[in-house]
Amino acid sequence: MLYFTRWRALAVILTALVVCLCAVPNFFSEATVKTWPNWAQRRLVLGLDLQGGSHLLLEVDAKSVKKDKLEQVRDDVRRALREAKLGYTGLGIKGDNVEVRVKEADLPTALSKLRELSQPIGGILGSSGQRTVDVTDLGGGLIRLAVPQAAILDRVRQAVDQSIQIIEKRVNELGTVEPLIQRQGMDRVLVQVPGLQDPTRLKEILGKTAKMDFRMVDTSISPEQAQQGRVPPDSELLKGSEPPHVPYVIKKQVLVSGADLTDAQPSFDQRTGQPVVSFRFNGTGARKFAQATTENVKQPFAIVLDNEVISAPVIQEPITGGSGQISGNFTVQQANDLAILLRAGALPAPLTIIEERTVGPGLGQDSIAAGELASYVGSVLVIVFMTLTYRLFGLFANIAVAINVAMIFGVLSLLNATLTLPGIAGIVLTVGIAVDSNVLVYERIREELRHGRNAISAIDAGFARALATILDANITTFIAAAVLFYIGSGPVRGFAVTLGIGIITTVFTAFTVTRLIVATWVRWKRPQTVPI
Repeated sequence: MLYFTRWRALAVILTALVVCLCAVPNFFSEATVKTWPNWAQRRLVLGLDLQGGSHLLLEVDAKSVKKDKLEQVRDDVRRALREAKLGYTGLGIKGDNVEVRVKEADLPTALSKLRELSQPIGGILGSSGQRTVDVTDLGGGLIRLAVPQAAILDRVRQAVDQSIQIIEKRVNELGTVEPLIQRQGMDRVLVQVPGLQDPTRLKEILGKTAKMDFRMVDTSISPEQAQQGRVPPDSELLKGSEPPHVPYVIKKQVLVSGADLTDAQPSFDQRTGQPVVSFRFNGTGARKFAQATTENVKQPFAIVLDNEVISAPVIQEPITGGSGQISGNFTVQQANDLAILLRAGALPAPLTIIEERTVGPGLGQDSIAAGELASYVGSVLVIVFMTLTYRLFGLFANIAVAINVAMIFGVLSLLNATLTLPGIAGIVLTVGIAVDSNVLVYERIREELRHGRNAISAIDAGFARALATILDANITTFIAAAVLFYIGSGPVRGFAVTLGIGIITTVFTAFTVTRLIVATWVRWKRPQTVPI
């Protein structure tokens, strides 16, 4: 166990040195590190509890999800009956159901077509036989399509998953560092953005659904007449987004959806110099937009965002290039924020802020100071204990533990991990675990000496026979850390990550670094007694 070939010793030294050097960028300012090559810019990111920032807990509007689901079922019924060329009357949403009436003679065909709309609910619920829509014949040609609660819950789950992806895009566009975005329960999303002290802009970005579409303005009736309750059935009255919120009569038919956008960037109008948002459609959207503008030259069309009219220009000529711009008396920041929203896409349902916290940098600095104090006190006590108990070998163990801690920071930096206060606790705990490994080895050496072995033989046997015990202890702790990481969230995961990495580096340092130091000392001194 004490024999190291030259290449093996060199490999151990280089491994420890390279991993420790990965922690070096943390000792320099961020501005300095940015001047280094890209591969050398990896460093630890401080979590919300260490550098301060914003904490938001958002809730998906389940009522809106249910309403959208019922409207989708109603539209699917209309499409299915029209494709089958079946006449119908009274199609509409009644409570939590969709009802439609067909002729008695068409009833079997209609039921067959409408039952095709019902699909098994995905995921675990799918094995129970539940479906997205229950189709019932109420008699007299009246058909009811009910959406079961299981289907609503499945749609809410999908909405949360989609919302998380869109929130990630929006927050990342703000230029923040390592935001934490994850599910909380069935219908909530947790958003933590370290370093963001003013959550106002974040709330504005996340609070908008950003559902944009392009529709025609209904010129057959004036907004004043529409306000008196004379809105055509295929149109609706919407207000403008800017004061004084001028009303518009807008047709319900969507010419082009915001889902067809591929890019949106803030820019300036070359004629007026005002901030605008330039956009570009995909192939499908470009064809739809070209057709709509060709058929409606000299007619006003509306750009609608979250049921508010941003702009309602007149189509002067067909727009066939698949791109255009949105103007609306924006400020530079408003144009930039709108571009962020359009690039990220629309949320599937509105989000409500139900909890908001802001952690100031002062509180974060207090946490860092407390963590540093705990680390220093713990490390000093460990160093003193090991030195007094094992003398020279205690010094060897202290060197190995210092290398171990440096390697932990190196690995965390290499992974661009986020360091939280529980993470610091995990590192402090790792120091104790690392020392424990050395204690097991040294006590085994003492035991071998008591059994009459000579110094070198006792040292060799101590490392060899303590290996199984150390591996057992560290493997069980690693399993506990893995379970914490798998089922935990947020700070718990931060603790599990640092603890798991610490266990791996502990095993490495205990059986390579410490053993290499001891082997070098034995080869140099050829001791007759062990100073332990």
